[in-house]
Amino acid sequence: MEKKHMVGFIGLGVMGKPMSKNLIKAGYPLVVYDLIGSKMSELVSIGAEGAGSPKDVSKKCEIIITMVPDSPEVEIAVLGENGVIEGVKEGAIVIDMSSINPFTTRKAGEALAKKGVEMLDAPVSGGEEGAIKGELAIMVGGKEEIFKKSLPLFKSMGKSITYVGELGGGEMMKLVNQLIVAVNIAALSEAFMLGAKAGLSAQTMFQALRGGLAGSKVMETKVPRFVERNFAPGFKIDLHIKDLKNALTAAQELKVPVPFASLVGQVMLALSNKGKGANDHGGMVEFWEDIAGGKVK
Repeated sequence: MEKKHMVGFIGLGVMGKPMSKNLIKAGYPLVVYDLIGSKMSELVSIGAEGAGSPKDVSKKCEIIITMVPDSPEVEIAVLGENGVIEGVKEGAIVIDMSSINPFTTRKAGEALAKKGVEMLDAPVSGGEEGAIKGELAIMVGGKEEIFKKSLPLFKSMGKSITYVGELGGGEMMKLVNQLIVAVNIAALSEAFMLGAKAGLSAQTMFQALRGGLAGSKVMETKVPRFVERNFAPGFKIDLHIKDLKNALTAAQELKVPVPFASLVGQVMLALSNKGKGANDHGGMVEFWEDIAGGKVK
């Protein structure tokens, strides 16, 4: 049986904690770190080793995974004081699974390369449920030989793993994904509100539409939340705002107009300003309910 590499995991939030648990279940020896020390306790109780900083993690591990909120946090964790770069050994692999700006990914990759360290960007889709079940979609950018070497590790956390090309490509693919998901939820919210005002129940619309061209994985996941009024976060509105901000930045850099993404970003911002930024992005339906004076139920 092949010996598994020592893996470090930095960032034990909504996604990082269940992903870490799946690595332990798959038999990987794990070193974990989070800014909030109490988040490490549960992982330590099931076999992980706690660390005092990202530098400490990288000293002990051959593969280091980061799963943090946004570009500034990745820069701090990887390139900052007591960051991964200060302790990492030549020949190690750093895998950033956060959803960030692809230009930040390339900056980190260039800095790590000077120390003989490889980097992959591997953002995920599937939300908390996918992370818990080990069924995430993982989009990976970087050198193909490093991707192949890391594939068994990805398979312990995800169900659909796709190599997309050079470093930064995974992040760009995630931005494409997030744009599609955001616009899809907005379209569902708007259309289901129209039907609700006309007297149609959400469940009836769902059953009538799900098998046709209007059906989608987003509909299957989010419309039941409309019906149940369940907006506990699988993926928070505030995090989706961050992803759309990164998509808009990339679009501006590439001179690609993205008017629908811009509009949906404003809808999410309005909800965040009303104190709903920690709700699931399926809670976008509440924006249309507010302006239409009705409920999708």
